[in-house]
Amino acid sequence: MADAVAGRDRCGEQRLVSLPLSRIRVIMKSSPEVSSINQEALVLTAKATELFVQYLATYSYRHGNGKERKALTYSDLSHTAEESETFQFLADILPKKILASKYLKMLKEKREEDEEENDTDDGSPGDEAES
Repeated sequence: MADAVAGRDRCGEQRLVSLPLSRIRVIMKSSPEVSSINQEALVLTAKATELFVQYLATYSYRHGNGKERKALTYSDLSHTAEESETFQFLADILPKKILASKYLKMLKEKREEDEEENDTDDGSPGDEAES
């Protein structure tokens, strides 16, 4: 397995891509619009994916706290997704981590705001005095 990550096949020869092509094929075929996949298209998609992941990781490392810790963390990736216009489309996939208690508090506040908006939108000022 370590050889595949390093870009070498079982015979020790250099591979063009490191990602497993069979899994990429399965992902591509999961789209109802795709009926068959050309081998060249598969290899190009794998290589493009590798380059994208490499660029995302490098950008996140340089613009996050990775240099200080000499490690790339999930928070570096999520910060990049939120702050960089280039990676904004990943914001839903890489959300910032929050504690469950913080989330529940935010959810409660949002519900209270929604209830207040509904109360003011529903009726006239006389209706509020009756309730």
